[in-house]
Amino acid sequence: MKNSKKRSDCPISSSLDIWGDKWSLIIVRDLMFAKQCTYGDLLKSEEKIATNILASRLQSLEENGIISKSDHPDSKAKFLYKLTQKGIDLLPLMVEINLWADKYYELPAKRKEELKEVKKDKEQYIKTALSNLKQVIS
Repeated sequence: MKNSKKRSDCPISSSLDIWGDKWSLIIVRDLMFAKQCTYGDLLKSEEKIATNILASRLQSLEENGIISKSDHPDSKAKFLYKLTQKGIDLLPLMVEINLWADKYYELPAKRKEELKEVKKDKEQYIKTALSNLKQVIS
């Protein structure tokens, strides 16, 4: 784990030191849906992250154990990024952020429809999604 000085002993502050910038959870989101990605895949996100910011966030997320990097099976010039167990454990937080956004923002119809499934049985949705993500790192 990255040895950086924490601002405080507050768990929220300590967590935000790792993933509280405006890009890290976008990378985590993309890896949750795609299971694993290359650098180029992550650059294609609709939020249009700059290359230097993406490289910096990937390095930080890897140093903090949220993601892992491995060699690409088809190219020596590429790497695959995927969530670690620590990264997968952010899923309930991601679900809550989505539900909060649904309450306070006008979301696209497709996203609202997807969130209906979550709202039906949030605990079961999270349990199933966690199980599916854990299969990727096994």
